[in-house]
Amino acid sequence: MNLIKKFLPAILVILLSYWAIKPLFLSGFFPIHDDTQVARVYEMGKALTDGMFPVRWVSDLGYGYGYPIFNFYAPLAYYFGGAINALGIDALLSTKIMMIVGIILSGVFMYLLARELWGKIGGLTSSLFYVYAPYHALDIYVRGDVAEFWAYAFIPLAFYGFLKAYKEKKWKYIVIGAFGFSGVILSHNLTAMMITPFLIFLLFFLILSDTKEKIGSTFYFLISLFFGLSISAFYWLPALVEMKFTNVLSQVGGGANFPDHFVCIGQLWSSPWAYGGSALGCTDGLSFMIGKLHILVSIASVVGVSLLVLFKKHRQDTEKVLIAVFSFLGFIFSIFLTLEVSKFIWQTISPMAFFQFPWRFILMVSFFSSLLSGEFIWLITFLPIKRLFPHFVLEISALLIFALLFLNVKFFIPQKFLQVNPNYYTNEYSLKWTTSKISDEYLPKDTKKPKNAKEALLNKQIFIFKETPIEKSANLISISGIGTLFIGIILSRKRLIHE
Repeated sequence: MNLIKKFLPAILVILLSYWAIKPLFLSGFFPIHDDTQVARVYEMGKALTDGMFPVRWVSDLGYGYGYPIFNFYAPLAYYFGGAINALGIDALLSTKIMMIVGIILSGVFMYLLARELWGKIGGLTSSLFYVYAPYHALDIYVRGDVAEFWAYAFIPLAFYGFLKAYKEKKWKYIVIGAFGFSGVILSHNLTAMMITPFLIFLLFFLILSDTKEKIGSTFYFLISLFFGLSISAFYWLPALVEMKFTNVLSQVGGGANFPDHFVCIGQLWSSPWAYGGSALGCTDGLSFMIGKLHILVSIASVVGVSLLVLFKKHRQDTEKVLIAVFSFLGFIFSIFLTLEVSKFIWQTISPMAFFQFPWRFILMVSFFSSLLSGEFIWLITFLPIKRLFPHFVLEISALLIFALLFLNVKFFIPQKFLQVNPNYYTNEYSLKWTTSKISDEYLPKDTKKPKNAKEALLNKQIFIFKETPIEKSANLISISGIGTLFIGIILSRKRLIHE
């Protein structure tokens, strides 16, 4: 009984996430912007079945030449989906399972973080606000950006691990923080770039708290960061070093030129839900709303914290107040980066051009506003009315969650369903032409691309691996230091043979 009571909020998070994942239980699939997901899972499954690890090269994409997709594109979600496919589950169902798990993890990991800050009821509230953020729905059912919403799931785990490592100085939290941060990197490298400055600012706010051993705590925080980079180095280091050999820089500018994709401030409050694309100006084919309830509860939280400080009721909760201030500043700054007034920052910090779309920072807005919703529940515990109505906090939380579901479930639906089977995405025509056209930026710069499907179907791999199917060796580079293991670069040595 005690065990059930202990895990009941986490179980509720999973159960109440049902409406976010409901469409994935239906037959067929739905059109999304990045309509490569099933093909990528299929190719990852093939590579894993062939014994390749880490997977860097897939055989059928790249117009039939073969394609180093997972050398450059963050692979974690596809390792999960591909492993399921390698077990004999078809690629379409494996893709759906991969998506369901990514959605559910976002709620579970946010609950873990918010429970630490605001208690169980606050944790439950934050987790569901995180799951049902409109931007989350946009990533899943409009953009189909599996990599980004898997990273979205790991963000709270990274913050939780880093926070606990700082506070308690225990190695188990270093491990959690490291795997959370590496999970973000391996899921979506742009999101990792996005959250790293916020993690550093979190450290600054923690140092401002009443922690006595600031140097020791800071060391535990930074070692978590170091391990997170180390665990994922097998992916990000080769990707950075070898990027110059590809056409990936062609993705910066053109239709994805960041000055053309700033958000108009009114769109953050209300914009029509649609399934089109981002365009110059205030009329876009997709919505950039934060969520009215997310905004209102965030404002209420800040007002509540201000009153708490004004009436000096926070003396025992300085750390929570600082986290609340950090969350609100993160919320405001993330909104700022989506607007054209932040253009000077984008122009000054040139690597930000790789984000392509300033509205990507709504992801961080969703994270911080969800944290603030849990803080709002925590603030209610200071109200005198709680003495007269013992379940008042629970009732307010239930009311907020009901309102959240009522307002936001409608976004978690696809535009339409296609009654298709896995072969629709994994036949030769689809792999060598349809899917290859969507993503070909990782081909060598001088690759001559086919002009039409007929040319693509005639292509065969220029490079193949000797032996059946690959000759592989792995070099694990480790560096010992302060009792740690640096999990380094894993290089797959391939012997190239011209047909």
